[in-house]
Amino acid sequence: MFEGLFPALVTPFKGDSVNTEVLRKLVVDLMAKGVDGLVPLGTTGEAPTLSVAERDVVITTCVEAASGRIPVIAGAGTNDTRSTIERVQRCAELGVSGCLIVCPYYNKPSQEGLYRHFMAVADASPVPLVLYNIPGRTSVNMLPTTLGRLAEHERIVGVKEASGSLDQISETAVRCGEKITILAGDDSLILPTLSVGGRGAISAAGNVLPSELKELMKLFFAGRILDAAMLHLRIWPVLKALFIETNPVGVKEALTLLGYNVGSVRLPMAPLQEANRTILIQELKTHGLIQ
Repeated sequence: MFEGLFPALVTPFKGDSVNTEVLRKLVVDLMAKGVDGLVPLGTTGEAPTLSVAERDVVITTCVEAASGRIPVIAGAGTNDTRSTIERVQRCAELGVSGCLIVCPYYNKPSQEGLYRHFMAVADASPVPLVLYNIPGRTSVNMLPTTLGRLAEHERIVGVKEASGSLDQISETAVRCGEKITILAGDDSLILPTLSVGGRGAISAAGNVLPSELKELMKLFFAGRILDAAMLHLRIWPVLKALFIETNPVGVKEALTLLGYNVGSVRLPMAPLQEANRTILIQELKTHGLIQ
């Protein structure tokens, strides 16, 4: 259902408030560059630092700016099943096309706990769900066996796989087949993920490199594998620089350098260190993204 390039949007700030003007401009510009959908309120969107009211503002801004032309998949996962269900239902009221649901963090549920959590959310959801496996952030890894069980639910249509393991992604593809769409969650592994059955990516770097990542997917699906590999290698240094510190610190700094007044990250995140900013600037210059 959801395939292609889905930028995981940053949340622009102006002082202590969400900057809806800049968010709207970013959405419009990304659509003009051919992205296939938008994902606000994920890791890149600093969702844990946003109030309920701010999350509503972000979703409403994105849905209105997209105007039905591309899907909006809003991050709605928490580490509490009841709260997650409430968020999903609220997102649906605000007009999203689907929701991104992260594995419950901090609690460290068992595989059975993960299964029951996601099934409860799916049973209550009015919209399709993309599950989000990112053990480096949540301390729990949703295994392919668990995802294979969950893939039977009609509301669970995809997974953002950020385990960093191609073996795991391959096993997921074997177990789930065509039942769900596998989307890359690690930007440096987009091409490898496509090669083992992925159908796109939810990408933080998609804010900065939408045209390049869209072209990479176009080349791959057209069978021009070597050209796709060469493009992957060409942009890889930029990808490395964007994640030189914890996401979204580098991505926000890059967007600022590109002329988007997205503001800084919120505490407990801190702005990019000057030495790392110098590295990021150099890579953006080397690849012609800034002068």
